Amino acid sequence: MNNVSISRDGLPETVLPPENPQIDEALLTVFDTIDQNLRREKLNEVAEKFPSSITVWKAVGVSGRDIIESYAAFRVGYHRGLDALRRNGWRGSGYVRWSHPSNRAFLECLSGLQEISEIIGDLEESERCKIFLLQLEPEWQSIVDS
Repeated sequence: MNNVSISRDGLPETVLPPENPQIDEALLTVFDTIDQNLRREKLNEVAEKFPSSITVWKAVGVSGRDIIESYAAFRVGYHRGLDALRRNGWRGSGYVRWSHPSNRAFLECLSGLQEISEIIGDLEESERCKIFLLQLEPEWQSIVDS
C-alpha cells in the first residue's frame, strides 16, 4: 500500500497506517498497573509481542527507568518508524505530518531521541534530529509549544 501523496505545498507527504488496535489495548492494561515492577514486566511482554510497533517503543522510551534506557527505546522506535515510512513509499524526503495521528508515535520517538541526545551531550545527534523533525513537520515547534 502506497501512502504517499503530493501535498498542496508540492512536497510528498507520507501517512503511516494505523497500528494494530491490540497494541493500544495492551498498553492501556500496562499503564493501568500501579506496581512499577509489574508494569515494567507487562511492558516488556507487549514489546515482545509487537517488536515492530513504533507506539510500543515510544511507550518504553517514556517509561524508561533511566535516561539510557529511554534513549535506546526512542532510537529503536525511530528506526522502526523509518522502516515503516519506507514500506509506505517514503523515499527520504517530504512531510510526515503530526495532523495524522498514525504519524505521531514516530515523531515523538524522534523528538525523544533529540531531547535525550542533548541531555547526554551528543549535540551533533540532537541537532540532526531537530533539523529532521522540522523537515518532516515544519510546524513542529508550535506543536511542542502548545
